[in-house]
Amino acid sequence: MKRQFGLANVKHQPQSVVTVGTFDGVHAGHQQILKRLQNRAAVRGAESTLLTFDPHPREVLRDAPMPLLTTVEERGELLEAVGIDRFVVLPFTERFSQMSPEAYVRDVLVDRIGLVEIIVGYDHSFGHKGEGDGAMLRQLGTQFGFDVEIISKQVVDRAKVSSTRIRQLVGDTGEMAEARRLLTRPYRLSGTVVEGEKRGRTIGFPTANLDEVPPRKILPARGVYAAWVTEASPPSKSVIARKHPAMVNVGYRPTFNGKEQTVEAHLLNFSGDLYGRQLELHFLKRIRDERSFDGPDALVAQLENDRAACEMIFAENGS
Repeated sequence: MKRQFGLANVKHQPQSVVTVGTFDGVHAGHQQILKRLQNRAAVRGAESTLLTFDPHPREVLRDAPMPLLTTVEERGELLEAVGIDRFVVLPFTERFSQMSPEAYVRDVLVDRIGLVEIIVGYDHSFGHKGEGDGAMLRQLGTQFGFDVEIISKQVVDRAKVSSTRIRQLVGDTGEMAEARRLLTRPYRLSGTVVEGEKRGRTIGFPTANLDEVPPRKILPARGVYAAWVTEASPPSKSVIARKHPAMVNVGYRPTFNGKEQTVEAHLLNFSGDLYGRQLELHFLKRIRDERSFDGPDALVAQLENDRAACEMIFAENGS
């Protein structure tokens, strides 16, 4: 897959079928658009191209951080996996947001990216203050010589699939099973293993403490989860074969009066040094809320129950 970042690095390709959007999560609804994009590109002998923006437009327009399901790098990986030909990422700035719909289509889509057809969702808007809509896009397509297809609302099991809904499931309620259904894969969080306070090993539950989680990446709601762990881009031979079952805690460790939120993974039946390794956590299901216990003994008793619950989940989800 071709990856082109920044307007100056985009290679004009007039034989392209293009779709545009943030595509945060590359969820089930997005995947329907991507399938259509690839089908149309194949019919026309063209290159399938996805145009997205970084940072998220809402972050610029609302001047507030925008937590996301996927980083730009993760989106690129997911798009490459499904076979998209070209991934174009343009910086979304205040100046960019002030382009008129006509200027955006002419200068960005036609003159810079190139296209014979564009496929967008039913609620797609573009240009200054979102003044451009589907009807205007069709008019501009006629003017500049490209076709327009507007995809209807995507529905999975009678419920609208949206990035906003999945963000709520992950960050607000921790409903990972439902999030996984809508994403069509487990929610993923990666980070570097750093030294923690090492309390876990003193009570028989050593943990890998993740730091340097990508900025803007949504942290799951506080609680205990069952998650598969894999190693991302190991510096040498991976110490984790394929994927490993783990019990993950996201929160403040109230039993020990924690002051900062942490992400800690206890790998079941594992022994090894993970410091400095890049781990990926693939969340399957939330076990319980985070809560405070009277002391280490009460915490250990609960962790034993949590581990048993996790083992049942892993048994259900295969190896």
